[in-house]
Amino acid sequence: MRRGVGLLALCLALVATFLTACSGDGGDDTVRLRVLAGPDLAVLEPLLDELKDETGVDLRLHPRVDAETKTPDRNRYDLAWLSSDHYLRLTDRHAVRGLQRTVTMTSPVVIGLKPDVARELRARVPGSGLTWADIADAAATGTVRFGMADPRHAGSGLAALVGVATAAAGTGAALRPEDVSCDRLRGFRSGQALTADTGPALVDTYVDHQDEANALITYESDLLALNASGRLKDHLEVIRPEDGMVLADFPLLLLNPAHRAAYDKVTRWLRRDSVQRQIMRHTVRRPVTTTVTRDARLREPVGNALFYPDQPAVVETLLADYGDPDRRTTSQVVFLLDFSGSMRGARMAALREAFAGLSGADPSASGKFTRFYRGERLTVVRFGGRVLEQTTVTVTGPKDLTALAGTVARGGYGDATAVWSALDHGYRTAALELAADPDRSVSLVLMTDGENNAGLSYAEFVRRHKALPAAVRAAVPTYPVHFGEADAGELRRAAARTGGRMVEAADSSLSEAFKEIRGCH
Repeated sequence: MRRGVGLLALCLALVATFLTACSGDGGDDTVRLRVLAGPDLAVLEPLLDELKDETGVDLRLHPRVDAETKTPDRNRYDLAWLSSDHYLRLTDRHAVRGLQRTVTMTSPVVIGLKPDVARELRARVPGSGLTWADIADAAATGTVRFGMADPRHAGSGLAALVGVATAAAGTGAALRPEDVSCDRLRGFRSGQALTADTGPALVDTYVDHQDEANALITYESDLLALNASGRLKDHLEVIRPEDGMVLADFPLLLLNPAHRAAYDKVTRWLRRDSVQRQIMRHTVRRPVTTTVTRDARLREPVGNALFYPDQPAVVETLLADYGDPDRRTTSQVVFLLDFSGSMRGARMAALREAFAGLSGADPSASGKFTRFYRGERLTVVRFGGRVLEQTTVTVTGPKDLTALAGTVARGGYGDATAVWSALDHGYRTAALELAADPDRSVSLVLMTDGENNAGLSYAEFVRRHKALPAAVRAAVPTYPVHFGEADAGELRRAAARTGGRMVEAADSSLSEAFKEIRGCH
């Protein structure tokens, strides 16, 4: 037994010696640590030899595309160094709870515009800075065609998505589920021309396809470095949106508590003023210590730092709505508009004003996020006691919006109000559209100011709705706009049956009611 114990002790000692040699915690006094690294950290490789010489800690970076979205493997890595750990802290709090965390540098997510586009947009907002709303508006018209990293994989892409959505919500606070219940970013998304899985890959893609895009949304540091690289035909003007930015703080996380002493050495070294200056020179990122004089390019204030969402459902909804940036999405809205006699006068003027606002005449921030956008398919159905007229366009430019405006502007009123016949017509239109393109997103907007007094009864509409193909019933919601003397109870029931919701125009205006339901699914 004693001999067995002795052999076991010897074996354990040999194993310990082997592990120590591998980790570097003995012998040459060098501690070698495996670091899960976001792709944006590779630029710091040249500094790591100096770190090793001065601290005795050898950081071995292992870049992974999914470093910021996948729970770090603590058995495989000693540290994690990311551009942002916002997503991990939100979606897997147990994985990062209690981890030692040190901020190493900062960089906001901003917009780079080609000079001619920057001049054009600035001319539209004289005397003030550009906002995310201005960019969304320009993307919706096709003026801005941007590159942005895939928000499902890259911290810069997700931060941009949060920034735009926060600006669209207009609260200035962390996004709540009700702020993203309708997709306000479809117009913005329609302007995306380039994407990649990581920030560095996006920069390379943009360089290779400079004629396909005139804007780049990424970290400030990426844009400044790219401008200095000599790789661009036109330098990009850096736009720091007035309505706020999400800030990356490049945290170093201690995954293996056994290496706390080495971690402390590393973080103290990284936050030295001399090292912060080197990081700034190598990466064009902002130093975290106030005693370091900033590069002239980094003296522009960050301004309003936006809050990251504190509920997983918010990010999940944003990512689901935005989808795959490589895949072109198509959406269609069928507007069923009451043109019965009671709509004459002020009510019709309000309806036409609402459509003018959705066509780009509304200069407010909310108007810029809810306007009709390039590539969107729109159908306007005028009805009275029957369908009076139907116009469908796919928006490619002002002429298409003019055609829609003409349909809404034309006179010709019905002498009755066939609400449920009109809605049944809308569903038959939707069924045909989905048969032609099953991936299309279709929704119906029903606006009426009176009770049904012609055509189908509500019960007959329900019977016909039940007879529709299951794919149509499941995919096409109705959003009734209650106005005037319409039966709110029946409209609310129709909305609930079809997966939509009723909007009350009497509480605000038709323009606000239409904006409220823009982008709803």
